[in-house]
Amino acid sequence: MAKTSQDLLNLLERLKIEATTHSHPPLFTVEESKAHRGDLPGQHCKNLFLKDKKKQLWLVVAQEDAPINLKELKQKIGSAHLSFGKPDLLKEILGVDPGSVTPFALVNDADCCVNVVLDSQMMAGDLVNYHPLTNEMTTALHPEGLRRFIAHCGHPFQEVDL
Repeated sequence: MAKTSQDLLNLLERLKIEATTHSHPPLFTVEESKAHRGDLPGQHCKNLFLKDKKKQLWLVVAQEDAPINLKELKQKIGSAHLSFGKPDLLKEILGVDPGSVTPFALVNDADCCVNVVLDSQMMAGDLVNYHPLTNEMTTALHPEGLRRFIAHCGHPFQEVDL
């Protein structure tokens, strides 16, 4: 069964990862987020759930304005040809719906099926923002806290200049 936002926030607390969560109306796109987030500090990010021709799954996490060219991305991350993962696969593996994709959903990938790629420029910032398994909230934390969370979930990850 997929974890809830409260399960996730409790886990961050148990791991002693400092995080601040803000509630807001549901946000489905980067454009909606820009229009409604107000003055939330930190980098706002986008998350791409991808599948390659070899059936490998990928979660690419980048700054919201980072241009991502899937043809170039496969070279940078060492994947086969990439396309977007289907919503039912997203729900099955990460336990979230489109619009709520987040690195926090790795908590639901107990089999560590997903390859994780983090934008190195994003990870050089002070704070990063992601949905905590729902697009009705945004959680800010330090990049080191994100690294610790992903490692706790058992996922190796690579940091790449996207």
